[in-house]
Amino acid sequence: MTRSRLAVWGDPIAHSKSPALHAAAYRVLDLDWEYGRRQVSAADFAPALVQLDGTWRGLSLTMPLKEEAFRAAATRDRHAELTGAVNTLLLGECPAGFNTDVGGIVDALAEAHVTEVEQVRILGAGATAASALVAASEIGAARADVRARRPESAVPLVALGEQLGVVVEVDSFDASAPAVGLTVATLPSGTALPADIATALAAQGGVLFDAAYAPWPSALAATWEGDRAISGLGMLLHQAVRQIRIFRHGDPAIELPGEDAVIAAMRASL
Repeated sequence: MTRSRLAVWGDPIAHSKSPALHAAAYRVLDLDWEYGRRQVSAADFAPALVQLDGTWRGLSLTMPLKEEAFRAAATRDRHAELTGAVNTLLLGECPAGFNTDVGGIVDALAEAHVTEVEQVRILGAGATAASALVAASEIGAARADVRARRPESAVPLVALGEQLGVVVEVDSFDASAPAVGLTVATLPSGTALPADIATALAAQGGVLFDAAYAPWPSALAATWEGDRAISGLGMLLHQAVRQIRIFRHGDPAIELPGEDAVIAAMRASL
């Protein structure tokens, strides 16, 4: 039985660009794979997963399913273990879980010539913030200033920082902002901070990497001057490249055949 079926699951899911990204890649790779989308709630995830038959190769997971997929995975890569989140499941008798968001952030930053940073500011405290913290540590960050509406929600990031050797300090959005080289915004799309807070964060925020990409520029990105704001589309693209490596090779580090052409086709589909 050929494992040729894949999909992205989440709730909501109608807006997802993943089907277009994957379809573009599969055409270049000459893979006869089918990639769809399905709206699945957190409560429905486990029952939906057990119904999949042997024709299924893998799943991409978006919110609110990354924690559910983490629990469903029999094995997990280091990034998944660190963040407690799985956005890619390679299906089979022992489903393997991966977090490609971390690598997607690193790759997107590198594409924008951000390959090293000492201090980072992270806006938000959810699953994407955890991936951002791991990504920042991988490009050298030793300190992280985390801003959250409820500072107590960022306690897990402090513990994660201890594992990574990154000193994490947590504060509210309106606290004074020390200068950093990179700000990573993981706030929901459409979030608009009060103008005085956004201006203060921009003045001391270095380059902005905003995980949001629609609409663009985001309200926050509009506060950053010049070309110092990076859209989350790069993260979306590069995390998908790593997913396809997993679906093809079982390993996010093994490049695809003709990967430059694959990436170009994926980028054109956005």
